[in-house]
Amino acid sequence: MSEQVTVRKLPKGLQSFEKIRRGGYVYVDKTDFVWQIANGEQNNLLIRPRRFGKSLLTSTLKCYFEVRKELFEGLKIMELEEEWKPRQVFHFDFSGNNTARSLENYLDGVLSDYEDLLGKSSKLNLKDRFLDLMKKGMEKIQAPVAVLVDEYDSPLQHTLYNEIEHDKVRDVYKSFFPALKSGEDYIKCTFLTGITRFNQLSIFSTLNNVCLLGSKTQYATVCGLTAAEIKENFMPELIKMSEVYGWSLERTLLELREMYDGYRFSKDMEKTVYNPFSLVFALGDSHVASYWAASGGSRMLGDMIAHSETYGDTLEGCKLDNDTLERSDVSLDDVPLFLYQAGYLTHIAARSSSNPLSFNRVEN
Repeated sequence: MSEQVTVRKLPKGLQSFEKIRRGGYVYVDKTDFVWQIANGEQNNLLIRPRRFGKSLLTSTLKCYFEVRKELFEGLKIMELEEEWKPRQVFHFDFSGNNTARSLENYLDGVLSDYEDLLGKSSKLNLKDRFLDLMKKGMEKIQAPVAVLVDEYDSPLQHTLYNEIEHDKVRDVYKSFFPALKSGEDYIKCTFLTGITRFNQLSIFSTLNNVCLLGSKTQYATVCGLTAAEIKENFMPELIKMSEVYGWSLERTLLELREMYDGYRFSKDMEKTVYNPFSLVFALGDSHVASYWAASGGSRMLGDMIAHSETYGDTLEGCKLDNDTLERSDVSLDDVPLFLYQAGYLTHIAARSSSNPLSFNRVEN
């Protein structure tokens, strides 16, 4: 095996764009999507399964808005961006906040850090403090700001089985997110990521025209890896895996496709993606295994299955229509919708826009 193959660094589980680029890790270039998101609609929501690259995408957006231009050398965005205008970025990560108190304390702490940078606010509540900060951020750089919220739904997921605590979490959201509506004149781009969609939450009732990136055909491959990207970026690892297993290259690609491909996030059945977490680990280890499924499931999944045992034998080939996919809230009573958004089910057939979609289990 050549020295070049053995020294390549794969970004196993890495979520920092800066660390990947400065550390010399293999990076699959998604920066054309970054530019499109940053310069498209003002309010954006991306729903994708856990460990599918949402945090890395958020990190890349942050570096772009901060004009960390050196990190983007040689990437697609260099041919798209001409101005490279810096913006004040407000970055939040809701993962790990499992109660209303922890979420409120987290928001208070993050706002305090930004107040140390931009100046203290005389306001006391979360919404008005955030509004003041966005205004000061725009005035400081003379450009509208960017707001990035990663895993916005994590506290909602963790408390969905606990009605009292869930309502408290919703109250915290209602005390914070209306700032995005009141401060829309200060904002260039709002980008939220999550696993599930809670449409009736105040975030979406107060924001105008939230762009659901996850269901748009042009963003079907924004997270995850396509077959073409795998061949283009990981050929040394593919060759090594072929040698380890004694397979032809074609057999290796077929085995990886059978194990990790098949995720579809739009009506275009041709646009499938591989699970990036499993694929990178498999190529790094030269071993085909269930990395994603073994990495820790969603707490919400266990609660749902326990709550709705009747779904156990009826998930195969279950039907969800487009209205359900686009508008319905996840709840303990809707196991198929959660399983689709969380990555356990995928499209297997596309009919007319008004007919139901069929689903099948994703094996990984």
